[in-house]
Amino acid sequence: MLDDVVLVTDPLEARLLAPRPDEAVRVGVVVPTSGTLGLLAPSALNCASLAAAELNAAGGILGRPVELVLIDGGRRPEAVARDVAGLLGCGALSALVGTHASDVRLALADTIKGTIPYVYTPPYEGGERTPGVFLLGETPGRQLRAAFRGGEHCRRWLLLGNDYVWPRRVHAAARRQLGDRVIGERLVPRGAADPEQLIRDVITVRADAILLSLVGSDLVGFNRAFAEQPQAHHVVRVCAALEENGLLGAGGDSTGLLHAAMGYFAALATDAALAFAERYTARFGPDAPVLNGHGQGAYDGMLLIAALARKAGSLAAPVMDAVAEGTRVDGGRGPFVLRDRHAIQPVYLARANGLEFEVIDGGPPAGGAG
Repeated sequence: MLDDVVLVTDPLEARLLAPRPDEAVRVGVVVPTSGTLGLLAPSALNCASLAAAELNAAGGILGRPVELVLIDGGRRPEAVARDVAGLLGCGALSALVGTHASDVRLALADTIKGTIPYVYTPPYEGGERTPGVFLLGETPGRQLRAAFRGGEHCRRWLLLGNDYVWPRRVHAAARRQLGDRVIGERLVPRGAADPEQLIRDVITVRADAILLSLVGSDLVGFNRAFAEQPQAHHVVRVCAALEENGLLGAGGDSTGLLHAAMGYFAALATDAALAFAERYTARFGPDAPVLNGHGQGAYDGMLLIAALARKAGSLAAPVMDAVAEGTRVDGGRGPFVLRDRHAIQPVYLARANGLEFEVIDGGPPAGGAG
């Protein structure tokens, strides 16, 4: 049933009708319903709802039903943080699961200050140590080791990204791994990328490979425009944030030279991933928003909140922090454990094949949180 999860979409309503702590566990789901990353919201919200439904069917969290509060994470960081602060101030939230940009994460971590648990799910730049914050996403070192297998023979790399904390850290990791093979870097404001100018940059520096840390609609716009250029058939593109929505938005790609490195793809054929996709389709139908890494991360984020609460016997973030090490979750792509509040999971390399991805490489994760 699609109505077995309470979803509050208006933060004001969530503040006015906040349940008593013994009535329900309210989880704020921070996803971008606006802005350059707005295309991620439908799948992420569906996946969070699927997790909440499964948790409720198994008795909820600490014996209480799970309810969701939608918070638009596509706005400026201070606006998102202001909404969350208002919800916290009236006791309307017990936890947060966030699938959004890193600048929003920094603002939320500073606002929450460890008062409630906060699971951040996308790939991120590494280094987060705020108490009560738990990280599911791949960090640049691990992600790029997989990504560069899509262009290991290339000699002239151009780094193209948006100008905020995550792309800057991705590019720093790339320079460490690629050394003098990096022949240029461009960073553009999020939402203001000019694909034609970026393509001219590619041609000017004679790049034979591009690392793309553009996000959302900026990434879609560049890939769509680049596919129409002759260079598309001999320049390798490797993306650190391209998922199925972005590939569809770009019109697909059949060059064989567009790659992405993520922890999950809809084509992933592990037993856990196949079962997850089956449950998603059974709940939302065959025409539901396509599964992707960001949606799957929102699902795992909900399960991690429940696992930490079960292990701690509490939703108090300091108690969760104390017991988090080694926590195991059977997630949508497979099992993972927490090390230093980071999930350790494989990273996969996929190649665009028309409108879908083909997973071509992947294995056990290397090293720790990074």
